[in-house]
Amino acid sequence: MSVTLPPLREVIARHGLSASKALGQNFLFDEHLLDRIAAIPGDLEGRQVLEVGPGPGGLTRALLRAGATVTAIEMDRRCLPALAELEAAFPGKLKVIEGDAMKIAPADLFDGPYAIVANLPYNVGTALFTGWLSSEAWPPQWSSLTLMFQEEVARRIVAEPDTSAYGRLAVLAQWRSKSKLAMKVHRSAFTPPPKVMSAIVHVVPGEAPEGVSMRVLERVTEAAFGQRRKMLRQSLKGVPGALAALERLGIDPQRRAETLSVMEFVDIARELTRA
Repeated sequence: MSVTLPPLREVIARHGLSASKALGQNFLFDEHLLDRIAAIPGDLEGRQVLEVGPGPGGLTRALLRAGATVTAIEMDRRCLPALAELEAAFPGKLKVIEGDAMKIAPADLFDGPYAIVANLPYNVGTALFTGWLSSEAWPPQWSSLTLMFQEEVARRIVAEPDTSAYGRLAVLAQWRSKSKLAMKVHRSAFTPPPKVMSAIVHVVPGEAPEGVSMRVLERVTEAAFGQRRKMLRQSLKGVPGALAALERLGIDPQRRAETLSVMEFVDIARELTRA
C-alpha cells in the first residue's frame, strides 16, 4: 500500500508533542532506520503485529508500510490524535488501544499468531519482556519478539555464562527461545537523545525442555542470581530441595550462579519440578 504521509517531525510539531521522561519515551524520526527495524522479524505482509508504546507513530508507519496489520497500545493520550491520522491513512490496518500494556493481555487482542515489535518504554521494557517469556503454555501465541532496549539490557538478554552480563534475564530468554542482538541503535538517532546506547533484540520461540515448570525455573534463577556473588550452597539454601538436586546432578555447590549454563539451570528446575 503506497500512502504519502507528512514528515513525522511535522506531525509532532503540529500536535505540540514532546517525549515524556516520566513515560520513558524517546522518539525516532529516521524512516530508513525504522524500515530496517520493521524488516527484522521477516516479511510482515498480512501478518498481525502488536506494538507497545507507539508514541506519535514512527515505527507504526514502518510496520504499516511493510504490510502488517497493527494493534498498538498507547497510554499517552497526547499521542492519540497523531495515531488517529495513521488509522485514517491505513483503513482497517491499524487499531489503537488507549491503555497500560502492563495490564492488557495480548491473548485477548488476537485470535491467531502475532509478532511483537516495539521500541519499548525504558521504564517498563524489562517487565513486559519477562511477562511475555513467562507463559506456562509453550509455544506462545507470539511468533517473535523484536524489541528495543537500552544496550546494557539487550546484552544481558543474549549473554553467555561466565560473563558479567549473564544472569536471570539470559536464562529466561534462552532456555526455550533463541535470542540474538539484531541491531545497535546510536543514541543520536533519538529525540531527545538518551544518555545510553540502544540495541534491538530478536527472540523466536524454540522447543521447551520437557518436565520443567516455568515458575520453578523463575524461583531458582531469582534465588541464585539474587545473591550472585555467593556460592550456590548459600544462595539456593532457601529453595526447598535445591541443594539435594545439585547433589543428584553432580553440580558442585561451591560454584557461583554465573558459571552455570542455561541447561544446568533447566536440569535443576526439572529436578525440583518432579519433587
